[in-house]
Amino acid sequence: MSITKESELIGMQKISEVVGTTLKLMREYAKVGMSTKELDEYGGEILKGYGAKSAPYETYGFPGYTCISVNKEAAHGIPSEKKILKEGDLINIDVSAELNGFWSDNGGSFVLGKDIHNHQPLVDASKNILRKAINNIKGGVKISEIGYLIETEAKKSGFKVIKNLAGHGVGRSLHEEPENILNYRVKSNRERFKKNTTVAIETFISTRSTIAVELNDGWTLVGNKGGYVTQHEQTILVTDKHPAILTESNDIWG
Repeated sequence: MSITKESELIGMQKISEVVGTTLKLMREYAKVGMSTKELDEYGGEILKGYGAKSAPYETYGFPGYTCISVNKEAAHGIPSEKKILKEGDLINIDVSAELNGFWSDNGGSFVLGKDIHNHQPLVDASKNILRKAINNIKGGVKISEIGYLIETEAKKSGFKVIKNLAGHGVGRSLHEEPENILNYRVKSNRERFKKNTTVAIETFISTRSTIAVELNDGWTLVGNKGGYVTQHEQTILVTDKHPAILTESNDIWG
């Protein structure tokens, strides 16, 4: 959305702090032996405590308050009592919500406990690439150039990007214009970031796959060639200098 008055900025700051804090607390709460359903319900209680509503539930009827993807799941993992967290699991939590008519979105991947499967390099690549991408965004910068930066940095680290998942505008609804802030360059895309707009920037960094495909449950996405995918996401306010990171309360960069 385009921020035109102080009240809109305050609204976006409030909901962004809520989703960021929820993500941070869920990450800290996750323990070996816990089900993803229990973790999701904890997140749902935090959102309710703030008076916020789960965006995927409200918008799409998603069967959970948050998306929790484990190991080979790339995105949109459904919280389940049957899915029990184990040492060394690669976990992604994506939290988006609405409060007072404003929407914000953030996410992060992390390794639970000891990194016994060597997932940390993929997690670190995703985090670092997101930070670098955001640092290069300001009003007037081509969206395709940020996509080029993300893919180039992924290749430098020995990884790939998922090409059919993307960042997006956010604010008065969960997904707004620009709808496709992709992790690679589409040369024909002339669109530029606009000053005073709020967008969710996300990295999808992968070991093997380049496309995310949907499972039969109608939600869960996995890589087309297997392997693992990490995602990190921040909602930002584009300025003519360094962006304001509205969801920084998630502490995904530590």
